[in-house]
Amino acid sequence: MTVLSMSAMMSGPSLLGLALIIPAVVAVLVMLLGRRPDLREAASLVGALLLFIAICALLVDVLAGARPALPLVRIAPGLELILRVEPLGMLFAIVAATLWIANSVYSIGYMRGNQEPRQTMFFAAFAVAIAATMGVALAGNLVTLFLFYELLSLSTYPLVTHKQSPAAMRAGRIYLLTLIGASMILLLPAIIWTAFVAGTTNFQIGGILAGRIGPLAMAVLLGLFVFGAAKAAVMPLHRWLPAAMVAPTPVSALLHAVAVVKAGVFTILKVTIYIFGLDTLQATGASQWLVYVAGFTIIAASLVAMTADDLKRRLAYSTIGQLSYIVMAAALATPAAAIGAAIHIAAHAVSKITLFFAAGSVYTAEHVDKVSQMDGIGRRMPWTMAAFAIGALSMIGLPPTAGFLGKWFMLSGAGSAHDWFAVAVIIVSTVLNAAYLLPIVTRAFLKPAGGPVAEAPLAMVVALTATAVGTILLFLFPEVPYRLASALVSR
Repeated sequence: MTVLSMSAMMSGPSLLGLALIIPAVVAVLVMLLGRRPDLREAASLVGALLLFIAICALLVDVLAGARPALPLVRIAPGLELILRVEPLGMLFAIVAATLWIANSVYSIGYMRGNQEPRQTMFFAAFAVAIAATMGVALAGNLVTLFLFYELLSLSTYPLVTHKQSPAAMRAGRIYLLTLIGASMILLLPAIIWTAFVAGTTNFQIGGILAGRIGPLAMAVLLGLFVFGAAKAAVMPLHRWLPAAMVAPTPVSALLHAVAVVKAGVFTILKVTIYIFGLDTLQATGASQWLVYVAGFTIIAASLVAMTADDLKRRLAYSTIGQLSYIVMAAALATPAAAIGAAIHIAAHAVSKITLFFAAGSVYTAEHVDKVSQMDGIGRRMPWTMAAFAIGALSMIGLPPTAGFLGKWFMLSGAGSAHDWFAVAVIIVSTVLNAAYLLPIVTRAFLKPAGGPVAEAPLAMVVALTATAVGTILLFLFPEVPYRLASALVSR
């Protein structure tokens, strides 16, 4: 069945329902097939492909101007759970659905290659996390978003603690306490406050708070949303992310690229556009403080990354900085910056998953996890480290990679707002990005190599090569993400 035929045969609401049902069914099938690994993993792959087809069919409708909705549960008058697709959610959904395929292929090679325990629970929890991610992406109001946001935290806890070592259990406690604590203490009150002053929690282009709340109160409310969405890892609520790197690499990829951190910055960007409104934030100046906080996070995280010898820790702090590009762009509240933030969600996802895939491949093939141990490894693992080099160039923001696009629009947005602090942060952090990523590449390819060529299992190499190619293709063919991002600021 082609995407177009599926789009024609099924209504938008039906496709929204499938976005939740498919990964949920996969989770059940994985548990039932636990003693038959080949069928279990086939169920994950087939489910990922079916979700991708359903989301692509929904994308056809959205690009044609449709905004389908699917009511789920009516809790009380004016309070309901509802799915409703809009351009930003569509962008997040298509990114997550696409990368679930790549991560499923990669996970098969990684989990088998490293003889990881509890593989059935791993694939089942992963599928539940994807279902929660779809719920976040397609949420029609703040209440629905909050519900699936919490489900995402709970479903990824078993993945973070997968190894069940003392370090993993400690990381799990930090992970859950930070994310659940912040959302209950800060995010939930922000949603209740919004409902009280606006009379609704529905997402609406242009926002719902104009004229209902003063500039100071608006700045405070924005702070509750930003720090309540701790998955965005804005400092000081960032320590859960490097702590969670104790998990297997496919989990790190899920946290950094497919679902968790993207749910955080997606929430902040969506609230900025659909709850506060860009024009309102510009007029009141209520988000200016966030430009400075996000800018500090970008620079501080980049400096920490430069000192980290552990490869996954270096990539974790890179993620913290890259996420705050999106937060800072949202705070600038200009159309170009909002477009840049949306595009960077996709660009960072495909680039950072490539970097983590490469890190996991190096560990699987060479049992190396330190930057200082990577001398000449590019000659022994040319496919892996070539993909890493492409991902690194994208994180720096150099063409012809996807990372260039988001930074270009964010710089344009900062310039149009005459916010020279933001401009300086982007320029300085770009230099810092190069300083902590390029030495890995030069060390891998230019240092003397010892030993024969020995790549990771084929499934892992295929997955990381595909995402590296995707990083370039997203630069060469950016029409879909650009159209979706542009729709966020069009009238």
